[in-house]
Amino acid sequence: MKRPQSQGRAAPKGPSQRQLRAGELVRHALVEIFREEEINDPVLAGVSVTVTEVRVNADLRHATVFVEPLGGENAEEVVKALNKHSKFVRGHLGRMIDMRFTPDLHFRHDETFDEAARMARLFDDPRVRQDLAPSSPSGGDDPEGRRGEPPQSALPTAPPEGEQGKDED
Repeated sequence: MKRPQSQGRAAPKGPSQRQLRAGELVRHALVEIFREEEINDPVLAGVSVTVTEVRVNADLRHATVFVEPLGGENAEEVVKALNKHSKFVRGHLGRMIDMRFTPDLHFRHDETFDEAARMARLFDDPRVRQDLAPSSPSGGDDPEGRRGEPPQSALPTAPPEGEQGKDED
């Protein structure tokens, strides 16, 4: 039995250009709001928040805002406080952007910084660094530690500066 083929285009693999543009518009506006407006919450007092990404759903009515507090400290409390004050932030957002609907804001902690730090620690591990080092072209051990580099005699040499063209006179 054959499966019926779907009509039209294949399902999109990521956000549309419209969603990406709306997300960037919202992100820039949120940066301005966090810079200029005072949110009355003891958790947010004196905390600098980085808005790393805004993902808007297909109908542009909901936005997931990924944030990272400066230094990454108290991230869960900061996200909880931002979600608590999301209607206040949304009100300011509606006055700053020109969209048919102001999206509902859902704040989440951006884990990519933590993941990048974890990857950096992995790459700094001596066992991993050993696996990442290029091997010598001959396949043997290089006693001088110059793995993958050509022998010194194969490197081109240039005459010392100021001596070029002396033989041409």
